[in-house]
Amino acid sequence: MNLQYRVDLLVRLGDYILAGTESSWAAAKEQAFHENNWFIPEFVESACRHIAHSFLQRETLENWIRQYDLPPENKNPKTIGIVMAGNIPLVGFHDLLTVFISGHKALVKPSSKDEALVKHLVAKLTEWDKETSELIRFSALLKGCDAYIATGSNNTAGYFDYYFGKYPHIIRRNRTSVAILDGKESAGELAKLADDVYLYFGLGCRNVTKIYVPKDYDFYPLIQAFSRYDWMAEHHKYKHNYDYNLAILILNKKFYMSNSSLLLVEDPSLFSPISRLNYEFYRDRDKLTGDLKQNPQLQCIVGREEIVFGQSQHPGIADYADGADTLQFVSRL
Repeated sequence: MNLQYRVDLLVRLGDYILAGTESSWAAAKEQAFHENNWFIPEFVESACRHIAHSFLQRETLENWIRQYDLPPENKNPKTIGIVMAGNIPLVGFHDLLTVFISGHKALVKPSSKDEALVKHLVAKLTEWDKETSELIRFSALLKGCDAYIATGSNNTAGYFDYYFGKYPHIIRRNRTSVAILDGKESAGELAKLADDVYLYFGLGCRNVTKIYVPKDYDFYPLIQAFSRYDWMAEHHKYKHNYDYNLAILILNKKFYMSNSSLLLVEDPSLFSPISRLNYEFYRDRDKLTGDLKQNPQLQCIVGREEIVFGQSQHPGIADYADGADTLQFVSRL
């Protein structure tokens, strides 16, 4: 299976995802929701279509691999273990895509929270070409690999370091994202910021969990713009988190602002629990931006001078998680 043929297969997979006509694909998406109730149909569809549009287009793939010294045929393929996270639908797909396009072999341990989608797509590739089964395999144990790519929490990263540290590896830890506002944002920009905050229930590392605002910032337009996601109050798991965090704030007599779906709290922490958005006032935007860009806990910064509002959850094919260039990593093994 040479490089060009792998590109052809991936383009076909993108077309398959976008067509959405096969009953087995619809069943896989439904199964994903039954296995993980955070994966509501709207968010599963959003994640899948983003992958198809942003990763699996011929021009995108060819421009991407052109930046690397990938041979037409990988005559000495390595086996790369991939530990996938399960916080948002198909969050580990890019790692699999990277290993597959490089011509190496992937031994994948999917998250128990996100198995149905990735296994279905790999089964479809195998249906089109049986050699895929030699290049992509699933396993609960990742032994005997030449290198590892593992994504998890700060706690699991310690285990990854212990087991995989002596091999070439990329190990990802907890990260989050923030937004910097200046108070001059339009209603449209604030509506797009709502996507950065709410999409996937705020469970992704690219979700904005904190905003920085100037002194005397007027929160009312922001709260109004965010009301477009008030339907989340009907989701039982999200509502449980909202009620719990609201109760904690009331018991601690802490000031908060809210709409039906979000709690705004002044807090120095970059990370906020589900259904809550932290905020902090700033005086010097340039200093704030410089400090944030040095913070290893941040995945991205949203704002007029940074990532455009509404785009934090739509990374390009070369927007590598944690800034670690996975294709360069595997191509140099």
